[in-house]
Amino acid sequence: MTDSIHAASAAHLSPQLKAEILAQAMPYIRKFQGKTLVIKYGGNAMTDPALQQAFAEDVVLLKLVGMNPVVVHGGGPQIESALHRLGKKGEFIQGMRVTDAETMEVVEWVLGGEVQQDIVGMINRAGGKAVGLTGRDGGLIRAQKLRLLDTQDPSKEYDVGQVGDIVSIDPSVLKALQDDAFIPVVSPIGFGENNESYNINADVVAAKLATVLQAEKLLMLTNIRGVLDKAGELLTELTPTRIDELCADGTISGGMIPKIAGALDAAKSGVKAVHIIDGRVPHAMLLEILTDQAFGTMIRSH
Repeated sequence: MTDSIHAASAAHLSPQLKAEILAQAMPYIRKFQGKTLVIKYGGNAMTDPALQQAFAEDVVLLKLVGMNPVVVHGGGPQIESALHRLGKKGEFIQGMRVTDAETMEVVEWVLGGEVQQDIVGMINRAGGKAVGLTGRDGGLIRAQKLRLLDTQDPSKEYDVGQVGDIVSIDPSVLKALQDDAFIPVVSPIGFGENNESYNINADVVAAKLATVLQAEKLLMLTNIRGVLDKAGELLTELTPTRIDELCADGTISGGMIPKIAGALDAAKSGVKAVHIIDGRVPHAMLLEILTDQAFGTMIRSH
């Protein structure tokens, strides 16, 4: 959707209708004031200019009405194209990127440099005050090498290189920024005890941050409407039992596995609501947070 279409669609709303929309958002604004929202930003929403702008506007608006958004971003396609330029081919095992030392360097400069700074710039242009962080800043994300066991045969282990497993999160830097009207933008890179770098799945980082910050909501923007069943129908709500069934029959597979596992962990650890939503819909986050319209897939802890 281009800016001109955006402007046209907003222009035909009568002042009364606009006022009504604002009035309906009021209870949600009141309910979530002062609450933390962790937003995993990825997929098309990151690469389509109109969606980028809508995302930045949403984040700024949420901050303006008193909520505390924390953005965690991915960057798979951007890493792929950078590796491609270097003549390297990306390899995945069970949804995790195999990361040798050279790939890790690329991941660091693409995520912690290019992608992060693009997002910071976008949010600032929309009127916010964004600050970019990696897991090193303020000792935010301490990690160790991930031991990836085969889902079918737990005695089999894969070496995926410098892929990290989160050891601990120190959220004090995020809290300090939030209290001072800043919007943190976190790149999913952790550091080990010898200051080595680790590439961590962004969905996992978002889920863990939401847990540590006791976020009101964890919102995961994806390239699909939510979690779909075998017939392609949207599953609006998922419980742990249902998730196990869907993993067993292959409905949930590949890159969706870490996303769902992280979301479920967050839901079990006190994050009130976890939503997997369609980042291809302009202003998807506002629709999810400020209306009573069920949107995407909500994951419950029981």
